Amino acid sequence: MAEISFEHIKKNFGSEQVILDLNIEIKDGEFFTFVGPSGCGKSTILNMIAGLEEITEGTIKFDRRAVNELSPKERDVAMVFQSYALYPHMTVYGNLAFPLIIKKTKKEVIDSEVKRISFLLGLGELLKKKPRELSGGQRQRIALGRAIIRQPRVFLMDEPLSNLDARLRVKMRTELKRLHNELKITTIYVTHDQAEAMSMSDRIAVLSDGRIQQCGTPREIYLTPKNTMVAGFIGSPPMNFIPAVLKNRNPVEVDCNGLIILPLTDNPPENKNLILGIRPEDITVSSHKTEGGFEAVVSIIESAGPFNWIDIKWGNTLIKGVADIDETLMPEDKCFIQFSQDKVLLFDRDTLRRTE
Repeated sequence: MAEISFEHIKKNFGSEQVILDLNIEIKDGEFFTFVGPSGCGKSTILNMIAGLEEITEGTIKFDRRAVNELSPKERDVAMVFQSYALYPHMTVYGNLAFPLIIKKTKKEVIDSEVKRISFLLGLGELLKKKPRELSGGQRQRIALGRAIIRQPRVFLMDEPLSNLDARLRVKMRTELKRLHNELKITTIYVTHDQAEAMSMSDRIAVLSDGRIQQCGTPREIYLTPKNTMVAGFIGSPPMNFIPAVLKNRNPVEVDCNGLIILPLTDNPPENKNLILGIRPEDITVSSHKTEGGFEAVVSIIESAGPFNWIDIKWGNTLIKGVADIDETLMPEDKCFIQFSQDKVLLFDRDTLRRTE
């Protein structure tokens, strides 16, 4: 296991700056995830940790020792890719055993380790099969097993679940978290899927435009996003953003579509021009007028099983809320929406940063 630190890491491809100034510390035994939109530099960070990409500037340290000049082999990391990268001519046993074979490990030790890992991952009955005979989920478990059997200092996982169907992805997320809890090996995970990041990680770094926009626990990232990029990327469906204007500073009063809202904050925003943010799950939509509710019009209804997501036209703004499955709402119906003022976040319209 290893503690990993990034000190002023920069990465350029020619004249293009991909990573601008990365400073972060990943704790020993932590499950840490870089999440962000495609092309933001997530996989480049993994490749620099592994030694597959040269660093343009800065230092990467394992347990406070610089590794910039070490080869990938000397860094003792194991990578798991989205493409599995299994040897098609080998059996499951052969694929699992291969990292130990090239280390010239004794045959009885190899056999013991393969059996241990296959039991851990539920692969015992598949050891004589070849990858082409297996499902995507089984092949992904073999790829994980081949990484685990090396007993590396660090696991690097580059979108390993993206080729799986939705149901299997959820199952494998649970499996990965269970394995991490058992093995306690420092794991750095990369994904564009914020649901994966939220469900598995000890901490998350949200990456965009080559910079970390925010780093924290899933709870911190979700409840107190630092800017509209983080607020809009984390959460599904994404947060609603509505133009608003500061009307009064003490107490804080905000005019949003003609509705006066009193967000729970002791720090009045400096800028009068604001963006009000509220998550769809915090907006209740009903066909009946409720105390504190205000009128809107139903646009689109999306069934989500036990409830419905409702797209609502509120003034000139389209927002999303949630309705009970028993609500008899149809497109173009009048509806009433309600949300708690303590769920409201305010963002500066110029800087896009949350007002704290």
